[in-house]
Amino acid sequence: MQELLKLSGIYKSFEGVRALKGVNITINKGEIHGLVGENGSGKSTLIKIISGFIQPDSGKIFFDGKEVSRLAAGETTSWGVQVIYQDLSLFPNLTVAENIAYNEMLEKRTAFTDWKEIERIARNAMAKIKIDIDLHRLTEELPIGTQQLVAICRALTSDIRLLILDEPTASLTKKDINNLLSVMKDLQSKGIAILFVSHKLNEIFDVAENITILRDGMSVGTFPSKSLTNDSLVELMTGKALNQTRMARQTNSSKVILEVRHFSKKNNFKDISFSLKAGEILGIIGLIGSGRTELACAIYGIAPPDSGELFIHGRPVKIRNVRDAVKEGIAYVPENRLVEGLIQKQSVMDNLNAAIIKSLSHGGYVPYQRRLDHASQWIDRLNIKVAHPLVAVQTLSGGNQQKVVLGKCLSTKPSVLILDSPTVGIDIMAKASIHEMIRNLAAQGIAVILISDEIPEITHNCDRILLMHAGKIRAELDASTIQASDLERMMAQY
Repeated sequence: MQELLKLSGIYKSFEGVRALKGVNITINKGEIHGLVGENGSGKSTLIKIISGFIQPDSGKIFFDGKEVSRLAAGETTSWGVQVIYQDLSLFPNLTVAENIAYNEMLEKRTAFTDWKEIERIARNAMAKIKIDIDLHRLTEELPIGTQQLVAICRALTSDIRLLILDEPTASLTKKDINNLLSVMKDLQSKGIAILFVSHKLNEIFDVAENITILRDGMSVGTFPSKSLTNDSLVELMTGKALNQTRMARQTNSSKVILEVRHFSKKNNFKDISFSLKAGEILGIIGLIGSGRTELACAIYGIAPPDSGELFIHGRPVKIRNVRDAVKEGIAYVPENRLVEGLIQKQSVMDNLNAAIIKSLSHGGYVPYQRRLDHASQWIDRLNIKVAHPLVAVQTLSGGNQQKVVLGKCLSTKPSVLILDSPTVGIDIMAKASIHEMIRNLAAQGIAVILISDEIPEITHNCDRILLMHAGKIRAELDASTIQASDLERMMAQY
């Protein structure tokens, strides 16, 4: 195959810390190339260098067979390089149509806004990945999975030679994922190269011909995907084998901590009832749009139900807002940790203390040492990898950011912990660490609700499973006996 982009011996440091150490990668024309590695392995830094957002300290770069001195953001765009980052970079206050057509309309620099042209551009882009989204809705009103599709559509409005997708399927339904993978293959057939970054290794194997593996900022190598297995790829990424077996658990408690009776909310869910015992991990699985997140938000008081009853420790309670939920011992880790779970520019210390700042105060003043000690305690307890508690939380890897969100929630000493897709966008070893942490919390008596659309995550870690579809519970299953294939079949039949 003919070479499109080659990076050789790329080094990059930030404040004396080496992010990339002699990385090599070659992407051919019309190739789908997988890029894998744990969080912190250097994938994001490499993508930013390819896109021209940052410059390498040293190394050689070739584009179309010619050596270039540097990659600048404007130049790479004109060469046909488009990147979709994990944070999507959408305008929340603009409509779907405006977001999709933004880049193309910006290039045209017309004096007047042509709304018909904006809609035409948006519809053409959506048609490429076989989706239909209301063009007039504000992007901030959309679920994160739908926002991801909007970002993909925007990239498809330009002439692309190399499309870089950074975790594009993290929040998509299985149907949307299949559509996207199909679109990728279609783009490939037209000679477009794709650099596909994902923690979902099965998707990498589905579409990538070659896979480049990074570990600790270094190139482990580039391998034909057919020469690797899931286990061998994990071992190359992490340097060790990973045990991915179902965890045997015993939940002997009969004490019901939380009971939901006939919860309903118009256009979200209807007549939901279940109970949750101390030390139990209850899995709620369903595709995006099943009502799973809306149910969690109702229990936590973000968007209370229209009708229904809630009992905590056998007492009827009214959860009208988040403050009520926290007082009743409920904690919630949201699906979108970057927007809803963290204050990105604030320190790890401030984020860990955010939920209990009043309890740390002394006469209306919160001593610095008390804040530092509390944060340090949770950093040690959750094994958060950070140089210092005062480091901005946005500099941490995805797995460590999620641990900060967990620490913030656990500092309120909850009896009920709701986890909504807690391992989205997290690498395989960090995911295993989070799962172990969840099981340990349950062993301490905390009642856990684990919401996910990842079947192994649910079957390997939960005691019971509630299958949701279209706002209703369709089945209650024993996690210790249900087979992953059977659960997948049940999800597909609705």
